[in-house]
Amino acid sequence: MRTEDVLTAIATGLWRWDNASGTVTLDGEAARLLGLPAEPVVLPEAAARARFHPVDWNEINGIVNLAVAEGTLAEARLRIMDEDGRVLRTVRSRSKPLENRTADGRVDYELIGTIQEIAEPQPGTTAAHTPITGDWRRSREAFLLDAGRALAEARSTAEVLRVAASLSMPGFSPDGLAVFGTEGERLSVIGHHGHAPGDEGPFSDMPLDTDYPAAEVVRTGRAIYLPTPEEYKRRFPVTWPLARDFGRASWAFLPLIVAGRTLGAWMAAFKHPVSFSPDERSVLTTVARMLAQALQRAGVAESERELTTGLQRSMMPQLGPDIPGMTIAARYVPTGGGLQVGGDWYDVIPLPSGRFALVIGDVQGHDVRAAGLMGQLRIAVRAYASEGHRPDAVLSRASRFLAGLCSAPAADEDPAAGPGDGPDDDFGSPRFATCLYVECDPRTGTLEIARAGHPDPVVRMADGTVLMRPTAGGLPLGIVPDTDYPTTRFALEPGETLMLCTDGLIETGGHDLDTGWARLRAILETDAHDRTAAAAGGGDAENHLERLADLLVQAVHGPSSHHTTGPLADRREDDIAVVLLCRESPSCGCGTVAAHPVRPVRRTVLTVAQAEPARIAGARRQVRELLHDWADPEQVDSAVLMVSEMVTNVLVHTDGDALLVVEAAGEPGARRLRVEVADASDELPHKRHPGEMASSGRGVLLMEMLADVWGVDPRGEGKSIWFELYERSKPKGDEDRESPRPAT
Repeated sequence: MRTEDVLTAIATGLWRWDNASGTVTLDGEAARLLGLPAEPVVLPEAAARARFHPVDWNEINGIVNLAVAEGTLAEARLRIMDEDGRVLRTVRSRSKPLENRTADGRVDYELIGTIQEIAEPQPGTTAAHTPITGDWRRSREAFLLDAGRALAEARSTAEVLRVAASLSMPGFSPDGLAVFGTEGERLSVIGHHGHAPGDEGPFSDMPLDTDYPAAEVVRTGRAIYLPTPEEYKRRFPVTWPLARDFGRASWAFLPLIVAGRTLGAWMAAFKHPVSFSPDERSVLTTVARMLAQALQRAGVAESERELTTGLQRSMMPQLGPDIPGMTIAARYVPTGGGLQVGGDWYDVIPLPSGRFALVIGDVQGHDVRAAGLMGQLRIAVRAYASEGHRPDAVLSRASRFLAGLCSAPAADEDPAAGPGDGPDDDFGSPRFATCLYVECDPRTGTLEIARAGHPDPVVRMADGTVLMRPTAGGLPLGIVPDTDYPTTRFALEPGETLMLCTDGLIETGGHDLDTGWARLRAILETDAHDRTAAAAGGGDAENHLERLADLLVQAVHGPSSHHTTGPLADRREDDIAVVLLCRESPSCGCGTVAAHPVRPVRRTVLTVAQAEPARIAGARRQVRELLHDWADPEQVDSAVLMVSEMVTNVLVHTDGDALLVVEAAGEPGARRLRVEVADASDELPHKRHPGEMASSGRGVLLMEMLADVWGVDPRGEGKSIWFELYERSKPKGDEDRESPRPAT
């Protein structure tokens, strides 16, 4: 005797539920128990789910999840429903959940088991009855709550349609859906599910006076229910031939109405006959109302995103043509709330001299007014720069422009109105902006920088060392109309990368200026090592600057999360603008990797003016950052001490400024550090013999004790005092150290 015959004799069927493919395979007995013809069949999930009582279906989901967690069998009692919603029989299901992992890493489950009819106790007997909780109305309420939550979370029309297609209505799930929208006097298909591509062709564009159920629903605002094909053919004979080819048994067409306005129509089609009882019509009507509201919200959200994207594209410039010898990358990330526009901007401006200017700035605020002021200020800065003004003159004119712009009253402002009398009070309040303007000569790499209250630029050297370059600066734009902005000049060496950014990249996530720079420095240095390894291994390094820009943004926000919810969206608390400029070299990743690359020289140049003694601390920090991987920490301390002494002597004993030049060259472990401090005084240093209580006079003594070599070089105007240190892995003992002698 065959196993199938034995199972049939005891009213037991076999089924296989594949969650990945969305199909249910039944043998003949299982099909009979589900109220289908007694023959093997493969059904879609929706068709099989419609045969179970909705309350029982909700229960079995929890039972299967528990069996998966515990590795046991899933056992449940299920009521089988007919087309009219009546209970045919009660069955017991015993199945084993099997885990299947797809190629993309997603986990799906497959249920393999049996389904067996069980006898229910007759009235008047004392047999115990296993309760099945809930009823139709409670199941309907639970379904509507879940459907409302899912539709409320949909952020686009496509997401709304996906949610609508996944809804499992209690006892009668449709297998075909279509949403129709109106435009003028035409009806078109917005989206559909359960149909093959191209099936919507005959219905994609039709006049509203067409003899079609969806068109009549839009015209009248009343739902149409067609429980049988005969009813469809009788009421709509013209379009029945088009609908007949889909093989459906019942249809429901409902209006999509919001605030008394009909937006379109929703069609739910069923392969199994549906009588559309009052309860079923109530469920469909409620779903149609929620669907209409979700579509309207999605339309508004998409319009806002389109407006935001257009505003950003109009205000954020393209990087323009390639600059010989230079590579540029830029990013702009708005805040997470509202229209996602703000006051940050960047620009690349060709100059009449053949040079180009990099501009980055941040207008106070994250609202529409900040975005408007940003657009006007960007245009003004571009105009001043294109006239050929120097960096300091550009910022001075921009500050005067912004101050005048913010002090002018709004066009519709009532001069007699007091503060707080209208919604446009903020449009008359003053705003300021920070800005960093860099004029670059692509031939020599010379940079001239003027800064208005903006964070200093950062330079990543060719070997990966990252330095924040202190620059002279003035007040933010718009605070004082007539403000001077001193300029700072230095050269970007081949292979070095300049980073300009707004404070959103630094301080987002609870960081201050110091901790934020430490976070970004780690990303810059890590990317430098990865780039070097990729270049040595023959990897593709052409897009390294674009990758670095993404890494910097992700260090603050995590992976891209636009238009989503979750913890990453909450971290978009400030706008971010970042610009990267790399001066190409054979080993920087922008060109061909050198066969035998030469280790580049680390170099930093800093001017300490008589009026800025506080910059001595910046000089000490520059030396420490330049020697961040020096083998002997005591040598680093010695170098910092001598630099501080040399610069201080210039400010105390001369009337000019001190020019500091620091270079580190050679292979790690055997490098040479050379430090020069130049000034305009012709007076040479001489050795003194200070007493115990003296507060000065020990500069030359320190250099004799700490430097490996030091000296003084007279110049045409002034002199240069210098010293050198040779890197060693550990400090030398006193017995190994020879007395250094000044070089001549």
